[in-house]
Amino acid sequence: MEVEVKKQCVLVFVVAGVVLGATGSWAQDEIVDNVMTACEPEITNYCSQVTLGEGRLLACFYAHEDKLSGSCQFALYEAAAQLEQFATAVTHLATECSDDLMKFCAAVELGEGRVGTCLLEHKAEVTDACRQAMDDVELEAADD
Repeated sequence: MEVEVKKQCVLVFVVAGVVLGATGSWAQDEIVDNVMTACEPEITNYCSQVTLGEGRLLACFYAHEDKLSGSCQFALYEAAAQLEQFATAVTHLATECSDDLMKFCAAVELGEGRVGTCLLEHKAEVTDACRQAMDDVELEAADD
């Protein structure tokens, strides 16, 4: 169980910090809210002095992993699974659309869904493989 919690914490930290930080909020708020609710007792009892951000809360969870409730562990597992699915979708899109990204969106600033919006604006012009990948991952314009 200890190795599994460690994997979950690392995955959540890496994907949330890199992928979500680079591409916008996606369902980040819902994922964070679920973890914060399920892990509220652990946050109160063990991590109340932690300044949120940069993975510090996950580091606190890792430091107290032997004390995490089942609901908190499950919330972390669910968050890791959702983020892994999102990372897979982003990788698929980036692989299939690499040439199109360079052609149409190279000058677009990363973050807040701008690159995805750029691809959508050029959907009629991108390659068939890129268009299919956009459909596969159900790419939608970022909410403002």
